[in-house]
Amino acid sequence: MATWVLSECGLKPLPPTFPRPKTGIVNSNSNPSKDPKFQSRRSFTSSSFRDRNFGLRVSAPLRVSPIEEEEVKKDVKINGGGVENEVGEFDPGAPPPFNLADIRAAIPKHCWVKDPWKSMSYVARDVIVVLGLAAGAAYLNSWLVWPLYWAAQGTMFWALFVLGHDCGHGSFSNNHKLNSVVGHLLHSSILVPYHGWRISHRTHHQNHGHVENDESWHPLSEKIFRSLDTMTRTLRFTVPFPLLAYPVYLFSRSPGKTGSHFHPDSDLFVPSERNDVITSTACWSAMVAILVGLGFLMGPIPLLKLYGVPYLIFVMWLDLVTYLHHHGHEDKLPWYRGKVDILIRKISMPGDIISLSVETCIQFIFM
Repeated sequence: MATWVLSECGLKPLPPTFPRPKTGIVNSNSNPSKDPKFQSRRSFTSSSFRDRNFGLRVSAPLRVSPIEEEEVKKDVKINGGGVENEVGEFDPGAPPPFNLADIRAAIPKHCWVKDPWKSMSYVARDVIVVLGLAAGAAYLNSWLVWPLYWAAQGTMFWALFVLGHDCGHGSFSNNHKLNSVVGHLLHSSILVPYHGWRISHRTHHQNHGHVENDESWHPLSEKIFRSLDTMTRTLRFTVPFPLLAYPVYLFSRSPGKTGSHFHPDSDLFVPSERNDVITSTACWSAMVAILVGLGFLMGPIPLLKLYGVPYLIFVMWLDLVTYLHHHGHEDKLPWYRGKVDILIRKISMPGDIISLSVETCIQFIFM
C-alpha cells in the first residue's frame, strides 16, 4: 500500500533495510596462506576444528555475515558430544584452532625486544612517586589528606607489584640476575616473597582454568566446600574478606591445597628451587624487621597510616584485579577438569562443581 502511494506521488520507495545482524567474525572465503611454516603450525588441528567457527564477539568485526546466514544452524562436536551453535557464535569451551606458537608468530618481532633501561626507568619513576607521596602525607599530616594518600599509595604499591610480576615472567629484561634483584627489591617492599610467588604464578599459567591444578580463584569441589569450617567459609565468601585474602593465600594457599610460599619444602616447589625460596623468605623477613624497627622509631600509628593502610589497599587491588582477569564479571570464562571442558556459570552445577567464589562479592561491589 505504501509503495502504491509513493508511486502515485512520483516518489521512489527507499531501498529495503534489514535489521543489523549479530556482531562476530565469520570465516573469509579467501585462500589460506601458502606459507609452509603456516601450514605446519596448523597441522595439529583435526578435521573437527576446520568445521568449527571460532568467531569472536568484538565491537568492530572484520565482516558481518548476511542475514540469511544468521538463520543457519551448525552442528559442532565437542569431546564426542553434539552441540548446536549459531554461525558466528563464540563457544568459550571449544579448543581454539591455534596454539601458542601461532600467537607468538603473529606478534611483530620488535614487540619481543626487552629494553632494561626503559624497564628501570619505570622502576625509578614509581619509586620516586611512592617516596614523594609518603613524604608529602607525613609533612601535611591532615585527615583531609590521609584518605587521598591511602588510595594513591595503595595503587602505587600495586604498580610496584606489577613491575615485580614482569621480572618474574622474564619480560623485564633478558638478564636473569637483574630480574631477580629488582623483583626481590620490589616485591619484598610490599611483603611478597618473590621466588615463592613467581613459582606458584608459573604453576597458575601452566594450569590456567583447571579446576584442581589452577592457583588463582579456582572453584571448589562440593566435597572441599562441605569440609570447610564456618570461619573459612565466612572469610572466603563474605564481603569484604575475600578482597583481603592474598596474605592468607601466601601462607597457606587456597582451601583444599597444602603448602606455603615461604617454606622451601612446600609441595609448590621442586628440590632445585629450595635455595631460591629460602632467599625470598629471607628478604621478606628483612622487610618485616625494617617495618618493626620503624614502628619503634616513629610509633605504630604513623606506620599504620604511612604503610599499613596502603598495603591493605594494594591487597584489595591485587585480589580484585586478579579475580576479574581470570573470571570476568558478566561473561564467565570456562573451567575444565582433565580433558572435559566444564563451563562454570552463575549457578552451581549440582553434585559436580560448586562455583561459589568471590563472584557474588564482585557483583555486589559493581551493583
